[in-house]
Amino acid sequence: MTTEAELQVRVLAARWEADGVISLRLARADGGQLPPWEPGAHVEVVLPSGRIRHYSLCGDRGDPYSYTIAVLRELAGRGGSAEIHDTALVGKELLIRGPRNHFALRPAGSYVLVAGGIGVTPILSMARELAARGADWRLHYGGRSLESMAFLPDLDRLACAADAAVDVRPQDRSGLLPLEEIVEAAPAGAAIYGCGPAAMLDALRAVAGRVRPELDVHFELFTAGTTEPGEDGAPDSHARPFTVVLAQTGETVEVADGTTILEAVRDLVPEVPYSCEEGFCGTCCTKVLGGSPVHRDTVLDDDERAAGDTMMICVGSCSSAELVLDL
Repeated sequence: MTTEAELQVRVLAARWEADGVISLRLARADGGQLPPWEPGAHVEVVLPSGRIRHYSLCGDRGDPYSYTIAVLRELAGRGGSAEIHDTALVGKELLIRGPRNHFALRPAGSYVLVAGGIGVTPILSMARELAARGADWRLHYGGRSLESMAFLPDLDRLACAADAAVDVRPQDRSGLLPLEEIVEAAPAGAAIYGCGPAAMLDALRAVAGRVRPELDVHFELFTAGTTEPGEDGAPDSHARPFTVVLAQTGETVEVADGTTILEAVRDLVPEVPYSCEEGFCGTCCTKVLGGSPVHRDTVLDDDERAAGDTMMICVGSCSSAELVLDL
C-alpha cells in the first residue's frame, strides 16, 4: 500500500474574504517548495484539535512556495470551520496531505463554470487556468448576498483581462442561479464544471440530464450528496455480508450487515487512509483487483465507476460474494 507524503506547513497569513469566509496562506515549515498542483485540487488539513478537513487550493498556482485555501464558517458544521475561524493560527504549524485532484479540468471546446457559495474556490483556480490558456469559458456564481461571496475582485480582474463572461447572482437581489438557462446556453461541446451545495449540484445534474444530456458535466462536493442507497437499482451498501480479500497479505475479512468495508478492513490494516467516511473526499480510494464494487461516493465519474477498478471503501459495497482489494 502506498503511503501518501505528509508535509508540515506554517500559516503565513489569514485574510477576511467575505462574510463568514477567511483564507489562509500556507508555506512549508522548512522553507522548501510545495508539490505542484492542478486546478480542482485540494489538500487534507489536520487541525490542532486533530480534526481533518479538506479544502480546495485557490491561490496562485505559479507560486511554488505557498498554498491558499478558503474556509467558510459552517454554523451547523462539526467544528472544523469554527476552529479555523476562532483560533489564532497565523505562525502556527499544521500537517497537510496532498494535493489530490478528483475534479481535474479535461479537454473541451469550451467551459461553463458554475459555483455556489464556497464552491467558488476550485472554480476560481479553473477560471485562472482557462484564462491563461486563452480558452473559451464563462462563469456563473451564486451566493446568499454580495457580502457573503468571496473572491469577487479576483473574478472581476479575470473577466476584464480575459474578456470572459462572469455572471454574479446574489440570491437576495437576483434569486437563485437560472440553471436551466445556463445549461441551455452552453455551447456545443462544452464541459460544465460545478461546485457548491449538494442541492444546487443535484438540480444542475437533473437539468443537464433533461435539457442537454450530450454535455460533459463534472461536479465536486465537500459534503455528502443526497443520493440514497439503492435508488439507482443497486443493492444497499450495507445490506448483505460478503468477503473482502486483502491481496497484499492474503487475509480475508467478512463485511457484516451494518458494517462498512473501511471499518472491517481497519481491523487488519489500521493504517489504511481515510477521512470523511461519507464518500466525498477521496482519501480512502482503493484499487479493486476482483469482484463487483457498488459505488456510493461522489468522487468517481460514470466512466470510473463502469471500469470498476477503484472504489471508496468508506461507503462502497459489493454485489458479488467476494471483493479483492489492493491492500
